[in-house]
Amino acid sequence: MTNFNIIENKISSVQKYLDILEKYKKYSKKEIQNDVDIKGAVERYLYLATQATIELAGAVVSFKNLRKPSTLRESFQILNEKDIIKIELMEKMTSMVGFRNTIAHDYEDLDYGIVYDVLQNKLKDIKEFQETIKNIF
Repeated sequence: MTNFNIIENKISSVQKYLDILEKYKKYSKKEIQNDVDIKGAVERYLYLATQATIELAGAVVSFKNLRKPSTLRESFQILNEKDIIKIELMEKMTSMVGFRNTIAHDYEDLDYGIVYDVLQNKLKDIKEFQETIKNIF
């Protein structure tokens, strides 16, 4: 599979997870917290959406033959350095990397205020990144 195909697949994956997450926006924070199935689904799909976004950034860095990032956040920083994404979007995406790390490693102590905020208000940032990359290719 070529790097271009990987980028296309990652864009598609991001969209798939965003579409799934849209269905959960109708629930209140309390409804999500009190239903183990909904809670697990929201957490998992938020993780998958952010992970696919991180992988998309890495695929673009690789496709463009840019320097190799040493951290997950650095892919977004490299894309900003090369004027592929704006600094505001880079900051939003590096923040999402932090959220992804929290959801992956601190699952027992998750602050549901943060999880709910990401579900309700931050998916648009992932969509903006996805659209920016899609418009380049």
